[in-house]
Amino acid sequence: MMNQKHILLIDDDQELAELLTDYLGTENFSVTCCFDGVSGLAQSYQDNIDLILLDVMMPGLNGFEVLKALGGKHKTPILMLTAKGDDADRVLGLELGADDYLAKPFHHKELLARINAILRRIAIVENNQTVKEHLSLNQVVIDHTTRIVTCHQQPIELTGTEYQVLTLLMEQHGTIVSKEHISEQVLGRKLLAFDRSIDMHVSNIRRKLLPFSPLDKIKTVRGAGYIFLSGKSNEN
Repeated sequence: MMNQKHILLIDDDQELAELLTDYLGTENFSVTCCFDGVSGLAQSYQDNIDLILLDVMMPGLNGFEVLKALGGKHKTPILMLTAKGDDADRVLGLELGADDYLAKPFHHKELLARINAILRRIAIVENNQTVKEHLSLNQVVIDHTTRIVTCHQQPIELTGTEYQVLTLLMEQHGTIVSKEHISEQVLGRKLLAFDRSIDMHVSNIRRKLLPFSPLDKIKTVRGAGYIFLSGKSNEN
């Protein structure tokens, strides 16, 4: 089938996996299922995976251990499946490199909406980046042709979502970019109340830039959003 996307589902709930495989198959997705973290981690390195659905609680390796093994360097988007109301799991998943999260139990249409939003944003970013190959500001360089990011000429390993967040902030440098706007542009969804996903992605970017930059390049404007500093003045 043309333009079919490939999803890797890592979840030990075999009944759920069967239901999702059938449902997503009707929506033009192919699904590979792994029922433990060890086999899921091995499969996640395959080049033909467009998105990973990763459960937290699994035998062998749990979802957090899978994320740790990937090391926050993966380019394939990861949607974490967490227990309903478990905010600690969500925050930890984002810290370890998950792109977004969805609480169980979830409605199948909500899952489909999240998947489509992430994949649609990736397609938009890739199309836009063919126009402008490089983005350089304040000693940070994004090479869209290779998807390599450097800070003071040192390579920085970012997840796909971190890459998109940094690109958006740099494109709108010197101006406040709200968390709501980042969520809609990068995650493809409205920011929910008490949602810390954007905060965690920005925090991860800062942590990865810090070893190569003595000054913070991203300023937090409390209650408003974030500004990527141009470096042309002593903004702080």
